[in-house]
Amino acid sequence: MQRTTVIRGGIVLDQRGRRRSELRLADGHIVEVSESIDPGVNDDVVDARGCIIVPGLVDLQAHLREPGHGHIDSIETGTAAAAQGGITALVSMPNTSPCIDEPDLVRFVNERANALGRCDVMSSAAMSVGRCGDRPSDIEALYAAGARLFTDDGTAVMDAAVVRSVMERVATLPGAYVGQHAEDEALIADGHINEGLISERLGIRGRPALAEAPVGARDLLLAELTGARYHVLHASCATTLELVAWSRARGVDVTVEVTPQHLSYTEEALSDGDALFKMNPPLRTAADQAALRCALADGAIDAIATDHAPHSDERKELPLDQAAPGMTGLETSLAAALTDVVEPGFASFETIIAAMTGQPARIAGLDQWGHGGPLKPGAPANLAIVDAGEVWTVDPAGLASRSSNNPYRGRQLRGRVVHTFLRGSQTWSTRERLEPARS
Repeated sequence: MQRTTVIRGGIVLDQRGRRRSELRLADGHIVEVSESIDPGVNDDVVDARGCIIVPGLVDLQAHLREPGHGHIDSIETGTAAAAQGGITALVSMPNTSPCIDEPDLVRFVNERANALGRCDVMSSAAMSVGRCGDRPSDIEALYAAGARLFTDDGTAVMDAAVVRSVMERVATLPGAYVGQHAEDEALIADGHINEGLISERLGIRGRPALAEAPVGARDLLLAELTGARYHVLHASCATTLELVAWSRARGVDVTVEVTPQHLSYTEEALSDGDALFKMNPPLRTAADQAALRCALADGAIDAIATDHAPHSDERKELPLDQAAPGMTGLETSLAAALTDVVEPGFASFETIIAAMTGQPARIAGLDQWGHGGPLKPGAPANLAIVDAGEVWTVDPAGLASRSSNNPYRGRQLRGRVVHTFLRGSQTWSTRERLEPARS
């Protein structure tokens, strides 16, 4: 008799709302959804009492560090970290060494990740050759290899003619889109944290929030001109949100993401010079954070993306003006959002789940791979089970990433992923292994 998995006693939350349901999984799919399912004697049973069952999370921006820097983090450890955080699919960034500007490298990342079976990965590709910003990559060949997002993430392409050329080609490719790290290179030169009171107090050159405006406005106008789909990576300030609203009113196809860390922290986290909180774009003011939280709550922000950026302890322990920018977050993204956004009442649990499942899946086209829900019979069994009430302390030693630069380390967070399933296979659990039902 076929062995199936029955998930009992939970509350399902997806695009169709919140409801008490039990699920049966078989052959990689959800085969039954009902208020009550009786397991057979050969079935495995997951006790989801007190938990929320959600579609597997989808992350639009993660740095897996391969090829080139697998000693810092790797496709293997990065996808394990994703599973620990309830993530079943992610978009990986191209600023590796060498950068992802050749079709074979796109295929390498995707095939390596997918062979591991912990998390589906869709590699993005560089907009420009070598991420040098002066010559477009072979967009069509990279698309054929599996890339859908084209970005030089980490640096903005400042040559408008290159951006226009990329957008004109992307506009002809179904599902393709362009994203930018929108900070003007001249305005942020030698800057390290947000330009403001903290940078002045520390005597460190800052990166002004207004640096996002010139690149963002130009790109949104080019997207309008070319008809390309545009995605704003890690929005950090109110001005960026105003530009997005303006462009949407003009009919531009634009989506926007925010990171958990920009929702959790402000520039004040850097007041003692701790480079753990250094990232690009930097943590901004309390007013910018409030604008981000409001935009998420009212639907103006489409997705929460981790911008998972592992670094060695040596690089993060340097003085603030020398330390590497970036934070890890695959394992903690949902818990951070629940703790710092839902619990204080800035947005609902439903809003957070939508911004971490169905909405990012549609942006990246990962819904066509069966990610993002809804959880219904016939759908691939990509899901996470969340104990929204569990309080736990973030200890890097217990996280899958090789790097410890997680901004929540040492903090108590509320809400934890206790099981993750990718196509019906359990990829993460904090609890006992599945047990056979008793007759």
